[in-house]
Formats: sequence, C-alpha cells, structure tokens
Amino acid sequence: MTGVTTATDYGWLKERYALLLEGYCITLVRDIAPEELLEELEADGRSRIVGVAGLSGPTYETRAPSRLFVGATAIGHWTLMVEFNGYLGITDQAMLPLSRGRTVVSHFLDANAVDRFCWYENGDLRLHFEPLFADERYGSHPDELLTEMRESGFDLEERDEDGDHDAYYAVLTGASFALAHRLTGIRLTPELFATAEFLCALAPVPRG
Repeated sequence: MTGVTTATDYGWLKERYALLLEGYCITLVRDIAPEELLEELEADGRSRIVGVAGLSGPTYETRAPSRLFVGATAIGHWTLMVEFNGYLGITDQAMLPLSRGRTVVSHFLDANAVDRFCWYENGDLRLHFEPLFADERYGSHPDELLTEMRESGFDLEERDEDGDHDAYYAVLTGASFALAHRLTGIRLTPELFATAEFLCALAPVPRG
C-alpha cells in the first residue's frame, strides 16, 4: 500500500468504531505471520473472528489477570495485531525481543486519555512519545520523524495548558494512525477493519 494519510483521513474510526477508541492498542509487525506472532508472544488458545468489531466481546469475556486477548491478521509482509482495551503492543518487555530483525510500530490509547506511540526496530526502541505531548520525544532516534509527525497532524510545539485545545485533541488518534501508515506503508481502512479475519488468542503480559 502506498501514499500518505493525515489525521483527517481517519474520521471513520469515530463514526464506526467508537467502542474501540475508548481503549485500544494497534500494532503492525513486519516479516511475521499471525501464527508465528502469537507463538512468539506465548499466547494460548486459538480462535478466528472476522472484523475488528467482533474482537470486543471476547476481549471482556476471556480477559484474565496478566493476560490480554489479541487478534492478528496478515496484510502483505506485515501482521496487524488489534487489542480492545489492551496494551501488549506498547509493552517494551514484549515488543523489544519481538522486533529483533523486524520493525514494530504500535500506538495505544486508554479510557483515561493515556496514550503512547512506539517505533521499535531490531531490538531498539527508536522513538516513543505521548501523542498528547508530542513535543516530548524519547528513544534512540527521537527526532528522526519530525516532518512525518507534523504532516500526520501532530503539533510539536509545547502547548499552553490553559488554552482551548479540544479541536487538536480530537485528531490525535487519527494522527497516530497516519504516522503508523507513513512508517509501515500499511493504510488501515474501514473495509479492512470490516472484512479481515483475525487469528485470536490470550497472550501473557511480561513483567520486569
């Protein structure tokens, strides 16, 4: 998939996947198949579900302490992993080893507006930041994607806490999707979200 997108190209998420936006983690991993991904994450059990919306119910029915329900589907050379109210894709203890010899791009938002964007490459966390505070960036290459971040919709200047930023905050999730598209070449669309078949399992959350 080619081309670039911006935050405004993802308005369909709020219209069609409002429940997902209450808490999600989206992860793209290059050069790995869904089954191999789940094996590397030491996930238990297997089931198949068509469409992102179908992942919601099992997430809350099967979730257990320190285990998260994940769904994985192949897109070209990449595997997309989706979590409702999960965070495995931005857990360094899981993603750093998974990224050895690969690229991993993930972004996360929870019900308390805590958010994170991560870019892992070959065992290295090259970039991570909170979309709400994109002026503060960390990782081994924190400033490598400044142009891509701005073009995706992020404001890289420090924001006045007393200002009215509601319009900006409303596009941050779309900006994360757009930046992930620029990094991976994979554009997530309403059609893909509706028709993709996910291989699902319960994955442990590594500690320490």
